Amino acid sequence: MPRAALLAWAGLALASLFWAGNALVARAFTGAIPPFSLAFWRWAVALSILLPLVGRSLWQHRLALRGAGWRLWLLALMAITTYNGLLYTAAGSTVAINISLVSTCLPLATFIGAGLLLGEWPPRRAWLGLVLAFLGLLWLIGRGDLQVLANLSFARGDLLMVIATLVWALYSLLLRRWSTRLQVPPFTLLGAQVALGLLMLSPLYLWELAQGSRFSPSLANLAAIGYTALFASVLAYQLWNIGLRELGPAHTAMSNYMMPVFTAILGWILLGEGLQPYHWSGGALIVSGLLLAGRGQRR
Repeated sequence: MPRAALLAWAGLALASLFWAGNALVARAFTGAIPPFSLAFWRWAVALSILLPLVGRSLWQHRLALRGAGWRLWLLALMAITTYNGLLYTAAGSTVAINISLVSTCLPLATFIGAGLLLGEWPPRRAWLGLVLAFLGLLWLIGRGDLQVLANLSFARGDLLMVIATLVWALYSLLLRRWSTRLQVPPFTLLGAQVALGLLMLSPLYLWELAQGSRFSPSLANLAAIGYTALFASVLAYQLWNIGLRELGPAHTAMSNYMMPVFTAILGWILLGEGLQPYHWSGGALIVSGLLLAGRGQRR
């Protein structure tokens, strides 16, 4: 595997770790921070981090960004406004195991979309890796018991997660397809998307305030917003976009299978939840599938 691809996979592993923490934050603070408030302040803080780093570059590439026109607005709408609003809303009406299960449609949707929209059909080995990782994830979600999977129930939040996952898949595909039109550095592009997405989030946040939904600026709430802004936003999104550039959307989407593994590990470290044999066996299947898919990447 080329060095650039290896580094991209390492970056995607970090992104999955950060997003696993984001899922824990979303569930833990559902009652403390309203969904659009969390999304708005997450990206407001992220933008305050990004502007000192990319402000000059945004100005230098203003003509290229302006030339992207509606494409840039659409990418920001999907990645910043819609996906996060749906995710945080879904966290209030479903359970973690269902969020993980619904998210498994991301790699499959991206694999098919990459072939239909981009003409980038993954090789056969990558499809085998997809199936192997998917089986590992089902084993992990079912806690090693097929009866658990058979008895799963679904709530309104699960439909929201289906929509959110499809939106994210489409974002990844369109970002790859329009990459030749967006001739700006990845970090600069992220800054532009965050600024536009935050602008489109503002009416939803104001509507939520008008409904009387507010949160207390406690240390815990501010720490949660700070984590989502730095790690789950600035760093994770940049690593994801680099993965799209180096590996393509199909292989990048495969990294989504690492999130339940990291969620289990974080639950063990932070919540004292013991790791069971099904954690190790399911995690081993997922990692094996990712390695198999990575070997299937064209050099």
